[in-house]
Amino acid sequence: MDLSTYIIVFSIILLILSGVFVVKQQTAAVIERFGKFLAIRKPGLHIKIPLIDKIAGRVSMRILQLDVIVETKTKDDVFVKLKVSVQYKILPEKVYDAFYKLDFPQDQITSYVFDVVRAVVPKMRLDDVFEKKDEIANAVKGELNDAMVNYGYDIIKALVTDIDPDAEVKTAMNRINAAEREKIAAQYDGDAARILIVEKAKAEAESKRLQGQGIADQRREIARGLEESVDVLNNVGINSQEASALIVVTQHYDTLQSIGEETNSNLILLPNSPQAGSDMLNNMVASFSASNQIGEAMKKENKKRIDDKKVDKS
Repeated sequence: MDLSTYIIVFSIILLILSGVFVVKQQTAAVIERFGKFLAIRKPGLHIKIPLIDKIAGRVSMRILQLDVIVETKTKDDVFVKLKVSVQYKILPEKVYDAFYKLDFPQDQITSYVFDVVRAVVPKMRLDDVFEKKDEIANAVKGELNDAMVNYGYDIIKALVTDIDPDAEVKTAMNRINAAEREKIAAQYDGDAARILIVEKAKAEAESKRLQGQGIADQRREIARGLEESVDVLNNVGINSQEASALIVVTQHYDTLQSIGEETNSNLILLPNSPQAGSDMLNNMVASFSASNQIGEAMKKENKKRIDDKKVDKS
C-alpha cells in the first residue's frame, strides 16, 4: 500500500469521526443541513452527515441570571437606583424559537425591565418603594413572561435585590430616623421621671400618714399617762388641781433635763431660788384652784337657770 492510499484511508476515517459529536448535559445542539434547520439534539452521543450537516449552535438549558440596574425617579421626586435580578431559562420545547428568533435575549430582557420599573416606581413614594419592592418584582416578572414566552424563554423569578437612593437622601433619612429615636428616648425618660415623682409623692404621703398616726398614738398615751398620774396623786390625798400643777412642774424640769443632755444645744437658766420655785408652784396651784371655783360657779348658775325654766313651764 503506497503513501497516497494511506492518506485516503486516513482522510476517510477523519471524515467519519467528524460526523460523531457529543452534546453535554443541560445543553441542546441545533443541527442544520445546507443552512436549513434540521433537528435539536439533546444530551448524549449523536451522528451527523459530514460536510452536509453542521452544528449551528449550542444553547444552555440551565437557569441563567441577568442583573439590571435601573435609575428612575419616585413620586416624591427622589432619584433612586434599583437592582433587578431576573432568573430565566429556555423552554425545552421551544429551543428553536430561542435560537432563531432572538439574537441578544439579554438586551431584550433589559429593555423590558427598564420599561416596567420606570412605569411603576414613579407612582410610588420612596418609602413605598422599600415596602412594596415585591410588587415591583411581580410586575417585572409578569411583563417579561408575557413578552419572552413567544421567544422560548421562561421567566422563573424577578427580584429587586437593591434600592439605592441618592447619598444626600440617605443621609437625610438617617437623620430623621435618629431624631425619631431620640424623641422616643426622651418620652421614655419623661415617663420614668414622672413615675419617680409620683412614687416619691406616694411614699411621702404614706410617711406623713404614719407620722401623724404615730403622733396621735403618742398624745393618746401621754393623756392616758397623765390620767393615771392624777388618779395616783388623788389616792394619796392630793386634789386634781394640785396634781395637775405638780405634773406641769415635773414636765417642766424633765424638759430642761432633756435639753441639757444635747451636746450641741444651749440652755439658759434664769436666776431662781427654791423659795421662788415653791412660790411658782403655789401660784400655779392657786390659779388652777381659782379656775376650778369659777367653773363650779358657772355650772351651778346654769343648773339654777334650767330648774327655773322647768318651774315656769309647770
